[in-house]
Order: sequence, then structure tokens, then C-alpha cells
Amino acid sequence: MPMEFSTFISQLNDAIIAENGPNLAYLLRPTSPHGKDLVKEFRNPSRESMRRYDGCMQNPWDDIAIQYVLVCTHVAKKRYIEAFKEESQLVTFFMRFFTENRGWTLPALFSILRDLRDLAIDADSHAKYNNQKSDCMEESARIIAKAFGNCMTDRTSPPDQSRKWGVYYVVKRISLSKNILRALDANTDIPPLSAFPKSHQVTYRYYIGMLSFLNEEFAKSEEELTLAFYNCHIGAHSNQECASSLFVRSLPNPLNELHLNRRILAYLIPLRILKGHLPSVELMKRFPVLDEIFAPFIAAIRQGDLAGYDRALEKWETRLLELNLWFSLEKARDLCLRGLFRRVWVASEKATRIPISMFHTALAISGNEVPEEEAECLVANMIYKGFIRGYISHEKQMVVLASTNSFPRPADRPSPLANV
Repeated sequence: MPMEFSTFISQLNDAIIAENGPNLAYLLRPTSPHGKDLVKEFRNPSRESMRRYDGCMQNPWDDIAIQYVLVCTHVAKKRYIEAFKEESQLVTFFMRFFTENRGWTLPALFSILRDLRDLAIDADSHAKYNNQKSDCMEESARIIAKAFGNCMTDRTSPPDQSRKWGVYYVVKRISLSKNILRALDANTDIPPLSAFPKSHQVTYRYYIGMLSFLNEEFAKSEEELTLAFYNCHIGAHSNQECASSLFVRSLPNPLNELHLNRRILAYLIPLRILKGHLPSVELMKRFPVLDEIFAPFIAAIRQGDLAGYDRALEKWETRLLELNLWFSLEKARDLCLRGLFRRVWVASEKATRIPISMFHTALAISGNEVPEEEAECLVANMIYKGFIRGYISHEKQMVVLASTNSFPRPADRPSPLANV
């Protein structure tokens, strides 16, 4: 049976009186079935025509109810910029109520902030497609930052009912700036991250790991992403069941619609590769979207196939640049070169003295025609970076290798991620 506006108001009021946050969140979601019912009831409402409902509920809920109808109408008609503007006003009205109440309101806050960001992305995408200007994403970040502040500054609610329990959910809806992270670190009243729901912990660690990756803080990135991956519940369908395309919805990154564990692995796999830990075939088969990208690089490293590695870099260059992964995989080429040189060592029956000409020949066979001087330089770089233990006798054109552990494991190098 279709829901009329009077019923909608009544259910809103019941949820508020009962302090039923999840139900309140459901009622304010534009994608809920009753949203379509209200669009049909009012057909083409405007703020002026809806003013007759002023006072139908205690302020600000009369304004929120009106805004909800306007948002649903614009969404139904695919007027995304207008829908975002009305949702922004709805959030503003809601924040008046939120700041005077306790943590039971958090599910509703989470819901409307998610809708705000989704509408902002839809609005900016629609504007870009039509060669228009739109700054809805920037505006949504400002609004969400205010919500973060309102969660942080709750000093009156009992600890178990505090709005501070929303900080990690809200912060993951913002592009994590240094100011936001400093605010989290400086506030000693916030419970430890381990006390928050596992989904909040995992997503927050993913964001920190991703940002550390982009800032080339690879050791920190690996730590955070590893913790996120191993705590990502295999049955958490709300986090994991998304379309397996590589286009973004709520992140400025073409991985957003992947399962959360895939998004984590998209950054964690290159970090593990840089340390010489190649993912197994069994693992990659579980993530075919990622396997398609990474399999050529992994195979080339295993075989010491420089030409194959370079072909993969060329083939996937555009996608890797979109994902901010090109730099790390270009660095991982050193492991492919190490593999090639190690094959030379094995072919020479693991001799401790190998002519540079043998490495030069191996490079030529692998499809890299370079002068012998450049081959010597490449070997020298491998020694400098810790991939090979030994030294070069330039006068005799000989590589003198250590008698033990001539080719140490990449992970055993001093600070392997700090030196990439």
C-alpha cells in the first residue's frame, strides 16, 4: 500500500519519540520505496507549494520532511544538481536536531551523509558529461567536515551514548586531510579505534593505508592495509558486494565499486611485490579483476622477463595511472631485473666471479639491447639497492659475488619499502 505524506510524518514522529535511529535513517533515504510514493502524491512540488505543511511537526522536522519530498522528486527526474542542493539543506536542518541529541541519531546521520556524497558525485558527473561546472563534491566535503566537528565536540552525552562514536564513519566520508587526522590524534576523549565497529576500523585503515601509499609512506601503508585486509569480514556483504567495475562512486579513485577487500588488495599487492612476496595463483583467482592487471607483472618477475614486464607496463599504463599504481609497479621492475641476473648466476653454476658480458648477453636475450657499459651500470645499481651482494671489478670487467647469500631475498634488504 502506497505511503502518503501524512503517514510519512507519523512514522518520522514515532521514530523520533522511540529514539529509533535505524528506522529514522530508513525513512530519510531517497531510495526507500516510500520516496517514490511521495513523488507520485505531489507530482511536481516546490518549496512554496509545500509551505502549507510548515508546523506539521516540531521544528526542524517539518522542514526536514518537506526537504525529503523535494530531494526524492529531483532524484526521480534525474535532476542531480538540484537534488544535491535540497539534500544539503536537509542535512543542515538535521544538524540542528543532531547537536542537541545523543548517539542514537548516528544511524540517521550516517545515512544522510552517504546520500549527500552520492548525490554530489552524481551531480558532478552529470555536469562534466554536459560540459557544465559543478563543485558539489567540494561542498559536500565542507558539510561533512562540519558534521565531523559536531561528533567530535560532544562533551555532554554519557560515553556509551556519545556522538563521538560517529567520528570514524564520518571521517571516511571526507577526503582525509591532515587537519582532520590531526584533530583525531589530538582528541584524547575519543575511544580507541579498536572500540569502534569492525567495519569502521577496516574502512578507516583502508583510507589511511591508501593515503600513505599516495604519499609514498610505503611501510605505514603496508601495515594499515594488512590490518584492514585481515579484519575485512568475508561475509560483510554491505562492504563487499558491489559491481566489479573500476569506476568510482564515493572515492576519487576508480576502485570504489570493487569489494572492499579488492580495493585493499589493489594497493597491498604492489607493496608486497616490492618486498618480493608474490601473490599465489589461488589468491589471484579469487579476484579476477585484479588478476587481469597484476598477472602479467607477476609472471614476468617469476621468469625474469624484462620485455614482458615492459609490455605489461605499456599495456596497463592508463589504468595504472588512474589508480595511482604506475609508480610502484615501475619500481617493482627492479625485481624482474634481479630475477634475470639471478638466472645468469644459476646458469654459471652459482659462481662467485661472473663476467659482465654474461649479464649484457642476458639483457640482450630478454629484449633489452643496451651497451655493455649500461649493463655494468645496471648491475652496480642492483648491488647498491641490496638485490645483489658483491662488487664490480671494472678493470677486469668482472662481477665478484659474495660466497653466501649472493642474491638475498628482496624482503631481507634493509628497510625494503623505505628505499624503493
